[in-house]
Amino acid sequence: MADSKRSEARAQRDAERYLSTVGGMVKTAFENDRTILSFDEYLELLLARPQTFARNSAQYVRDVFDHFGTETRAGAGGPVRRFKLFDLDLDGEGRVAGQEEVQNAIYRILGSFVRLGQVNKLILLHGPNGSAKSSLVAAIMRGMEAYSRTPEGALYRFNWLFPSEKTLHGGSLGFHDRASASRELSSFAHLEGEALDTRLTCELKDHPLFLIPKAERKGFLETHFKEKGADDFVLSRYVLEGDLCHKCRSIFDALLGLYHGDYLKVLRHVQVERFFVNRRYQQAVVTVEPQMSVDAAYHQVTADKSVANLPPALQSLSLFEPYGPLVLSNRGMVEYADLLKRPVEAFKYLLGTSETAMVPLEHFVLHLDALLLASSNDKHVVAFKELPDFASFKGRIELVRVPYLRTWRVEQEIYDQKVNARTVGRHVAPHATRVAAMWAVLTRLKKPISDRFAGALKDIVDDLSPVEKLQLYDHSEIPDRLSMQQGKELKSHVAEVWRESDTYPRYEGGAGASAREVKTALFNAAQDPERRCLTPLSVLAELRSLCRDKSVYEYLQQEVIDGFHDHEEFVKLVEAEYLDLIDEEIRDSLGLISEAQYRELFERYVLNVSHWVKGEKLQNRVTGDYDRPSEPVMTEMEAVVMPKDQDRGEFRRGLISAIGAFKLDHPNDAMDYPKAFPELFRRVRDHYFDERKKTLKRHAEKVLRFLADDKKDLSPKDLSQVEDALKTMRERYGYCEACAQDAILFLMKKRYAG
Repeated sequence: MADSKRSEARAQRDAERYLSTVGGMVKTAFENDRTILSFDEYLELLLARPQTFARNSAQYVRDVFDHFGTETRAGAGGPVRRFKLFDLDLDGEGRVAGQEEVQNAIYRILGSFVRLGQVNKLILLHGPNGSAKSSLVAAIMRGMEAYSRTPEGALYRFNWLFPSEKTLHGGSLGFHDRASASRELSSFAHLEGEALDTRLTCELKDHPLFLIPKAERKGFLETHFKEKGADDFVLSRYVLEGDLCHKCRSIFDALLGLYHGDYLKVLRHVQVERFFVNRRYQQAVVTVEPQMSVDAAYHQVTADKSVANLPPALQSLSLFEPYGPLVLSNRGMVEYADLLKRPVEAFKYLLGTSETAMVPLEHFVLHLDALLLASSNDKHVVAFKELPDFASFKGRIELVRVPYLRTWRVEQEIYDQKVNARTVGRHVAPHATRVAAMWAVLTRLKKPISDRFAGALKDIVDDLSPVEKLQLYDHSEIPDRLSMQQGKELKSHVAEVWRESDTYPRYEGGAGASAREVKTALFNAAQDPERRCLTPLSVLAELRSLCRDKSVYEYLQQEVIDGFHDHEEFVKLVEAEYLDLIDEEIRDSLGLISEAQYRELFERYVLNVSHWVKGEKLQNRVTGDYDRPSEPVMTEMEAVVMPKDQDRGEFRRGLISAIGAFKLDHPNDAMDYPKAFPELFRRVRDHYFDERKKTLKRHAEKVLRFLADDKKDLSPKDLSQVEDALKTMRERYGYCEACAQDAILFLMKKRYAG
């Protein structure tokens, strides 16, 4: 019994210590964040960092972009800036894959708003369903939340405080510091508990600077920005010309009258409070779903008994509190999801609001400071452009196109974020998400219109197949069938091919399978009862099934043009790519790849070609004599790497020129032939592999027997080789025994049967 009591007492002390520790941490954070300030304390902060505390919503969101930094990435359209804001992984929400061009378009528009000094347009993101429009906006909102908790991202609003009767001195509103009854408080901002009767918040989160009369505000800010050397900072119209909301203006004027014009006594009632952007509680960021209701309204405050403790001078006022999404989003951002699904009359007020930042209500006008973003699919945008009202909206909307991704490696990032052992309940085999990503991107590609290109490029582009275009976009891979000169021509114009349809209504990436649909296919494939893992084979089967639902998916009804839009054929093409992958991985795991050997062969070939081009002899490593370059060595290699019908001399000279160009671009690096000539080197490797098919088949059969627990005819050496192969497949490529067996069986059936 005594032990039990001692245990309970100990637990109580531990709990008290824990709460005391947490309480201390919370209090310290509260104080460090400067959460509660008097108006003069707020001015001190503003004078120290005017650029932080005198921003409007556009400046704030642009600073969010800048705060997290940027990096430059290679893209099919050329180097592109990516904002790390879209790589944040907050609250379990993953990053936004790709869409760098959209990020930069939004940033440019924000820059225009900042230079203009006001948000005067609505940004409308449009594209096909599932192209990441909402994900982009959500990423910005997450970034705003995180930024608002940093010292650089501090945001402040203000409240009105009214002390209780117990704190009044002589029945007047003036009262005295608890530490000195003879000294009048300069502010009620830090009063607590029973010292206060009423605390009124500003629903619009009016900027504290609005408490400085407009006539004085501009000169005050310009003077201090100049002193801080921030003359280039554009003071927004909202900060310079903004005014108190109806409720705050009524309170301010009433108090000013009560104090016979003593402005400093009015400010005693002001408590400046830091607030944090919060999506869950709709604090400065709000998403408005398609609906018919009005986005802003108000109700009367003074009819509520909860404010009966207001001073008599205020109880006679008619105070109104605005509410609704526009009110909640003020000082931040509002997103109109699927805006154009609403009837035009439901959002016609945005004509004026987007340009003037005002919303007229029955008794007063709301003055807003919010970045307006909206999303819509392309079909609704096309229909909207046909309406008479579009002419009025056109000058008040910034259209930003959000297409589907067109590089499969970036597309794969989307699936890798969501499709894993935890979410599907089983091991995810190598390349399961890759084949899905490649197929998805193939469905989005368009046949190039060759007339938009000039010279030799016209015919090269016209002959591009879907798979060739896929690989060209992903890592600038040039088709093997092209000559070196043609490959060079195409490689130098990849950006033009990428942007070929950008200015046309039917743009590339505007139709095809959405990431959302493909993710569903992946999750369905994970339920395959014939497989223990989510394998590419299950994914391919699911994609074949999806291709049969032509009445469900509109993109499946597209006309096939030179192989483009042939979605069932794309499944076969992706399957062939998958076979190439596992062919290489299995050979590597079985120890059948000796890259050093075919690298040596290629280097020997280049050495002979180099001397042939220069017309020089080279030293024989065996005899030491100087001989002419070996024609058999060169022609043997050219039979493998050189496109048919190309002149040998032209090919050799082009090769040496390409080596020279590579060395100029990489002056400090050793010559890397696989990097300089990936297409040629791949042909050498494939040729080397083809000569060893029988060996591969024999070794693969041993692995299958081992996995089927049929080891009786395997020698100790065989067992060791098999175990080493499976270890490599597991550690280097991520296979388990089940999906390794599936991959080997599939490869043997498709390529090595008979």
